[in-house]
Amino acid sequence: MCTGPLKKICHWGPLTALGIIKSVSFMTIHCSSMWWPPAESVGGFLNTAVFISFSALTLYNFLSAIYEGPGFLPFHWKPWWLLQAVLEDAEFLQFCNTCDGYKAPRSHHCRKCGRCVLKMDHHCPWINNCVGHYNHAHFTAFLFWAVCGCLQASVVLTCSLYVALNRVWYLYYGDGRQHMVHLTVSTLAFCVFCLGLAIGVVLAVGMLLFFQVRAVVRNQTGIEDWIVEKARHRREGTNSKFIFPYNLGWKENFKQVINLSCTPVGDGVVWPVVEGCDQYTLTREQKEQKSEKRYRTRTYTALENYSGSWIPVTKGWRVLCHPPFTDECRISLRKGDTILVTRWRRYWLFGEKLQAQETSSSRRERGWFPRPCVVELIEGVPNYDLDDKTK
Repeated sequence: MCTGPLKKICHWGPLTALGIIKSVSFMTIHCSSMWWPPAESVGGFLNTAVFISFSALTLYNFLSAIYEGPGFLPFHWKPWWLLQAVLEDAEFLQFCNTCDGYKAPRSHHCRKCGRCVLKMDHHCPWINNCVGHYNHAHFTAFLFWAVCGCLQASVVLTCSLYVALNRVWYLYYGDGRQHMVHLTVSTLAFCVFCLGLAIGVVLAVGMLLFFQVRAVVRNQTGIEDWIVEKARHRREGTNSKFIFPYNLGWKENFKQVINLSCTPVGDGVVWPVVEGCDQYTLTREQKEQKSEKRYRTRTYTALENYSGSWIPVTKGWRVLCHPPFTDECRISLRKGDTILVTRWRRYWLFGEKLQAQETSSSRRERGWFPRPCVVELIEGVPNYDLDDKTK
């Protein structure tokens, strides 16, 4: 069992990512040494040197994103201005029951990390950590260099495969100056596999890089995208307009995150805001949205058991073929359980299961479950305070 520094990478996400990085790197360097030998020309040397640089920068920023971490609020945290007896400001901050402390502006509680994360963007399984204030730049750099490296690897491996598969033609009809690429059956299969990985990284990681660059330019995390979207939806048909307080213009936004040292600006608690906004503009909006969410909550009771399976074959083909497209967990149900539902799909519901005897250390059970397993109760539970619960 992994302990200490190895604990962070002893997880399927980092191990898979490391496997992809090293496989593509090894095969690309192996093919480059035959297709464009670095010892025989300046171009070959630059091609290999540039690719090794891309690979090294990808690995460095990947490990930095893991071990630097996003930055966490301490347990029982209170901001310094509350310690100075400005207690009236406490009503604008959210309180985390799990961490038993206030949540700083832009902070959110991560269920997988078990901590409140500074400027949380999302929890990334590939780095087995959250992307937040302190590692946002390293994570974005990791994506950028990975796309650059895999783009070059795709070209090198494609050209190498072409030469290897047409080696006989070059032997008979070539000018004799063409370098030959010799691949055995196993290395040929591995080369094709690595080419598929490289192209997949360019497409999938390239799309993720686009969203991360957009988040940096807007100074708006993935979670805040959802908050702002709901804020604008709440104000449709009115003269009121929600102003996102942290968008200082793309140049200032970019400088807050991206620099040569990948060291973010600020402490992750106090943020510069646009004119007309304050430190609590976003937190006030969040609290209002949670209040509306509590008003919309409906109480359901379970009519049958559900194991929490992601493939509930016994609940009907409609449920099986219409799962919610999210990585949020599923919760198990037992007949008679009470669930507070806050999101609805045609065949699935999202809610939190009430504990029979809830204590401060009780772990919340919240997630998706099949709609046919439950029925809505006419009588609600008006005294249950969802606003005291953290996300």
